[in-house]
Amino acid sequence: MTTQTLTERPARSTLFDGLTRYVPIGATVALLIALYLGGVANYPNFDSPQVVAKLFIDNAPLLVIAVGMTFVILSGGIDLSVGSVMAFSTMACAWLTVDAGIPAPAALVMVLAFGTLWGLAIGAVIHYFNVQPFIATLVGLFLFRGLTLQINSEDVSMREIEFWQWGMTHVDFGEIRDGGFWLPYLSFVAFAVVIVAFVTLHYTRFGRGVYAVGGSESSALLMGLPVARTKIGVYAVSGFCAALAGVLAAFATKSANPLANVGAELDAIAAVVIGGTLLTGGAGFVLGTVAGVMVWGMLNTLIAFQGNLSSWWARIVMGILLLAFILLQRVLARSGEKRRT
Repeated sequence: MTTQTLTERPARSTLFDGLTRYVPIGATVALLIALYLGGVANYPNFDSPQVVAKLFIDNAPLLVIAVGMTFVILSGGIDLSVGSVMAFSTMACAWLTVDAGIPAPAALVMVLAFGTLWGLAIGAVIHYFNVQPFIATLVGLFLFRGLTLQINSEDVSMREIEFWQWGMTHVDFGEIRDGGFWLPYLSFVAFAVVIVAFVTLHYTRFGRGVYAVGGSESSALLMGLPVARTKIGVYAVSGFCAALAGVLAAFATKSANPLANVGAELDAIAAVVIGGTLLTGGAGFVLGTVAGVMVWGMLNTLIAFQGNLSSWWARIVMGILLLAFILLQRVLARSGEKRRT
């Protein structure tokens, strides 16, 4: 084998690996476009800009917890507690402002701080005690769902508190009858979370550390990267995002339901994986997660337009898509391994 052949093969392998990183997210965007075009072709008014805007209205909390989940999965972990933390945060907002009489802005800060501290604590347990993330965060799933029900087992209304009217206050972008649309403030909060996450993952030392730890924790240690700080940090981000999603849910519904968001952690994981992030960590994009959440929202929108289908069909289709994307990831991984050998 000549020297030229030896140098050409790694170059081609590197190029191939670089391109395959974008295949899953490309497939997700293509699927999203296909679903939208299918809706436009079959349902009147589906091409209204407000239909697309509604995706960001209805799925703003899910988008926020999915962004936090992206950090965790990129690092090679998993967080099953986010749905329960989200429900607990919404109920905590209601209890603090309605029953305890604490000013709503102070309650909001307390809830966000609590979510972040929970993430820091569970991240430290995972790293320093070498506990599997699945088991450690499963504790949070049961713990916070139980605490939520202990606070109140029935719906709590927050409509009488003016502060909670803010989230659904909206900005108009033209008249709807003339092709315009509107978006509430809570959607802009979700957009801000996506932007901050994108910049953090791609342009900061912490973000590069997340990818490195997810790719190979032992290699990251050998390179002198702060593995402990990174692993704990991603769970703090996830805890903060789960608490923020609970606050957004409080703004959207102006009430707290102790049984809300059951299974939200699974929706977030599905959106992240369908968005192209590897479950094993080390590869993925925040913008892919946005596309994954939009696929979930588009499925629900199509079912709503159809009118005679159960909403459970969205979960059935999402399950099939999740399996398809996991298989796609495995095929691409094996193809890359063969090309490098």
